[in-house]
Amino acid sequence: MVSKAHDRTMAASEPIGFLVYDVNRLIRKDYGARVARLGLTQAQWRALAHLSRMEGCRQTQLAETLEVRPITAGRLVDRLQKAGLVRRSEDPRDRRAFQLHLTPASRRLLRRLREIGEQTIERALDGLGATERRRLHEMLAHVRTNLQDPPRRRGLPAGERAAPPSKTPRRTAPTATRRTRTAPQRRRGA
Repeated sequence: MVSKAHDRTMAASEPIGFLVYDVNRLIRKDYGARVARLGLTQAQWRALAHLSRMEGCRQTQLAETLEVRPITAGRLVDRLQKAGLVRRSEDPRDRRAFQLHLTPASRRLLRRLREIGEQTIERALDGLGATERRRLHEMLAHVRTNLQDPPRRRGLPAGERAAPPSKTPRRTAPTATRRTRTAPQRRRGA
């Protein structure tokens, strides 16, 4: 077993990106274990949490936020709708699109999810005082803002754009090349 002091020393020497990623992973793992008792998958609770912040969004917007393909988000919304946690309504600006809304049942569930989230965060921040917690929150919010703002706010010249985030290419099954058949050519003299 590694001591907390040793763990803090190790954390100070590792790249901050790895540390932030690992903290995120461990928070999701703790929260997911607690939420599993409610019968929700990680995809479901993440979708509900995001919908609570962007109610009325389109399914494509939810897919982008969850970083999944639209078809995956569609299946997820289908399951949530079947469970009575989400409803679709026609988008008044585009009759081909639907907006997503929470139901009274999902609002009750979200209150419980927030309570569970507070338990996870309390565990994660154990040993930090109120001032340290507030400062950590401020710093993380600042980092997020830096990454969300337009490039010129990050010190890039106004005409220069930051490279878009790379998306991991999805593997697809190889497709067979189809040859188009053409009508046979008549040979001369035949």
